[in-house]
Amino acid sequence: MAVVSPLDLLDLDALLTDEERDVRALARRVGDDRVRPYIADWYERGEVPVRELALEFGKLGLLGMHLTGYGCAGASAVAYGLACLELEAADSGVRSLVSVQGSLAMYAIWKFGSEEQKQRWLPGMAAGELIGCFGLTEPDHGSDPGNMATRARRDGDDWILTGGKMWITNAPVADVAVIWARAEEGMVGFAVPTSTAGFSAREVRLKLSLRASATGEITLDDVRLPESARLPEARGLKAPLSCLNQARFGIIWGALGAARDCLETAISYATSREQFGRPIAGFQLTQAKLADMALELQKGYLLAVHLGRRCDSVGLRPEQVSAGKLNSVREAIKIARECRTILGANGISGEYPVLRHANNLESVLTYEGTSEIHQLVIGQALTGLNAFGG
Repeated sequence: MAVVSPLDLLDLDALLTDEERDVRALARRVGDDRVRPYIADWYERGEVPVRELALEFGKLGLLGMHLTGYGCAGASAVAYGLACLELEAADSGVRSLVSVQGSLAMYAIWKFGSEEQKQRWLPGMAAGELIGCFGLTEPDHGSDPGNMATRARRDGDDWILTGGKMWITNAPVADVAVIWARAEEGMVGFAVPTSTAGFSAREVRLKLSLRASATGEITLDDVRLPESARLPEARGLKAPLSCLNQARFGIIWGALGAARDCLETAISYATSREQFGRPIAGFQLTQAKLADMALELQKGYLLAVHLGRRCDSVGLRPEQVSAGKLNSVREAIKIARECRTILGANGISGEYPVLRHANNLESVLTYEGTSEIHQLVIGQALTGLNAFGG
């Protein structure tokens, strides 16, 4: 019998346009050429060449690719999703670099910034010449950003920022940080040059997940900024949350890429690894595992394509993004763990990507909203009742 790959089981390629397939092929090629040969070593050392990768991704139009103008590609949501899928099939940390750059830092400036801010930052960020980060999460405020401790107060014509941010991707190498703070008038955002006096970023070490990602802790020690650094169109908590929904959309697709890579690895391993005189892929229990995982991968992909089409046509409601993120990551981490059992002892080896993906997905499971937060978003949409904090 002819053998099909996991995402070919239902001929889902028929759902894509030629342009979308081209974007997917481009992202897969850069993952194969620039990430896969080196990722095991980067992960082992806990280091990644962010600036080098950003320049490569910028040349290919992958940074802020779903935005328009200012050097951005203006690609469809589905094309952007497919790029995230292929990049995360290489490694979640690499996809995070692209997501934070484009869907958080660039999107915040593109959506809420002044024309001067857009001209100053976005072309360089799209080219990968400038790196951005997004400072929302704090050491004591993750799921409840509305109660963040970081403060912005006016001082004449300037602003003074005090506080700190934690678990900020790209922070150790960033040129600009989008920082959110509480002020008398509510939530405000700033595009902060990281060279500003009082701004510092310390790299977070001893990570067991997303090791091929630059993660930092930001300290804001009376950072003085002119009014021109404030994002003028950002009003209230809805502004940073809308940025999160942009990033969550990429995760919907990205997690499926990690799951696909695990499943392809498990199938390849199971068809070549022999026990009791035949390949372990020929045993019923192994085939049952593979069938169930392939089915969940297909279902997640169909959901992602549907949400992408809706995003391109009419936009997405927050609960729809939450449904996609909750499903993709929850199923992807199950697939990664199941694939590890098929590889047996080899499943824990860095020579195979499976446990690296599983470890990375532990972070993806909780960042940009934990599973519980997304359940509450969906629950509120179903009942009309707010259960946050209850």
